[in-house]
Amino acid sequence: MTYSQNDLLFVPLGGSGEIGMNVNLYHYQDSWIMVDLGISFPDDSTPGVDVILPDLKFIAERRDKLAGLVLTHGHEDHLGAIPYLWSQIGCPVYGSAFTLALLRRKLAESRGDFEIPLHEMGMNSPRQIGAFEVEMIALNHSIPDPAALAIRSDAGTILHTGDWKFDKTPILGSDTDQSRLRAVGDAGVLAMVGDSTNAMVAGRTGSESDAQQGLSAAMATASGRIAVTCFASNVARIQSICMAAQANGRSVAVVGRALNRAISAAREVGYLTDLPDLVPESDIDLLPSAALVIICTGTQGEPRAAMARIAAGTHETVSLQEGDTVIYSSRQIPGNETAIARVQDMLIRRNINLITDQDAPVHVSGHPSRDEMVDMYGLVRPKIAIPVHGTARHLQAHAELAKACQVQQTLLPDNGVMIRLSGSEAAIIDNVHIGAMTSEKGNIIELQSETLRSRRRMLWNGAVTVSVILNKSGHLCALPSVAQTGLGDAATASDYVAAATLAVEGAMDGLGKKARRQDTSVEEVVSQAVRRVARSMFGLRPIAQVHIMRIAEEDLRA
Repeated sequence: MTYSQNDLLFVPLGGSGEIGMNVNLYHYQDSWIMVDLGISFPDDSTPGVDVILPDLKFIAERRDKLAGLVLTHGHEDHLGAIPYLWSQIGCPVYGSAFTLALLRRKLAESRGDFEIPLHEMGMNSPRQIGAFEVEMIALNHSIPDPAALAIRSDAGTILHTGDWKFDKTPILGSDTDQSRLRAVGDAGVLAMVGDSTNAMVAGRTGSESDAQQGLSAAMATASGRIAVTCFASNVARIQSICMAAQANGRSVAVVGRALNRAISAAREVGYLTDLPDLVPESDIDLLPSAALVIICTGTQGEPRAAMARIAAGTHETVSLQEGDTVIYSSRQIPGNETAIARVQDMLIRRNINLITDQDAPVHVSGHPSRDEMVDMYGLVRPKIAIPVHGTARHLQAHAELAKACQVQQTLLPDNGVMIRLSGSEAAIIDNVHIGAMTSEKGNIIELQSETLRSRRRMLWNGAVTVSVILNKSGHLCALPSVAQTGLGDAATASDYVAAATLAVEGAMDGLGKKARRQDTSVEEVVSQAVRRVARSMFGLRPIAQVHIMRIAEEDLRA
């Protein structure tokens, strides 16, 4: 590596150039800390994958130098990978009260055979973690107890913003602590590593109280049963929905394990204590439809979430009828558009009324728009701006805004870059190993593993299985057996099997004496033969499996 032990470094392993899977590293005096360890979610290009995890190889090889993992807040894209990957790093974990309460519940459900040392941090109470002094500063976001991190060392102070916004009329918690941010800025900030989610959105992000009023107005015009889907961890939104329901004389039921987990964690640390009594899921059908609001998971079209099953009419306890209403109190995460549309189309086909943030003000973002970002730069006044938490276009828009705010230097990171912040000028000095992983029955495997590549190929190209019986000299003893999956309809598939059988016979006839006796040679020519026919007939490149059985002549006679 090209760095020295006294270099102040920033290394993003995830979340830079993408939405989700946030994991960031800081280094000074041969000591590392990690900020966040999140997941992202699969799309149609990753069949059979439930969760996408960052590859921690770089820091896992240096785990003896990793002093701690500090969590900015409790969203899945910031802490969701901990149950899967903590064993690779084995360090203490620090976070706010609600963040740790939520994490404890996730860990209990994961049934991991390890105990993670969890350390609660209060706001404005600096703690020494390795070579760094880390202070949490209260923010406002769509979840309780989010925090920016003032990361101090002899080489300078870094402000890692986490996810945030300004909200003068929050439903839950308080606004971002601007006075403390200003004080940190007054003391001098070398670099700010900041949220870029809404860097292309003009103006200011709406208040949670606006969402509560919009939800109340939408419910006032709805007849029948109302189902509202929101992010499970958006505790402020849960409270807003309950307040809106109460204003319209409706009781509230909560459906989904993740929602109940978030509510339990919030109550543990003093939030949501004034909610009206919730209707148990088992009692939903006991109430008149016009007297009920159901909060459920599934904002992003997740097939196993409650909303997808409700839309399909397959949920165990919740059903909707023609004339009922579904409210999406959320935004579309880029990449999830098709999955969301699939669920919404099912609702529309059943004549269920659909309300999204495009139809009514039933959602506000938890991230800052451009005017708020300008205000943040006015408070912190960093010498260096490093946009994170967004795709390339989000980061670029953030960088341009930082330059307009007279920030001396701006660096655009990709996952895996090593940025040296100390010295006369910040610079990218190296690249480290990065990647994407997933969990398969408790095993962590690469997203580009042969198993998953084969699965994707079968999804798009089908599969062919060929069985050949060869004698001692390697000649066919019977017609090859060809079976296919996913290649055309019944008629064309039958034509394919016939053509592929002839192609296998021809390929075997063309093999030399030595090659006939080698399984690898037989597998290669047979695979090529059936794939060639598939390309010719369907334009597909299927997975080919070849089974070889060799028998003696006397076995044939018997």
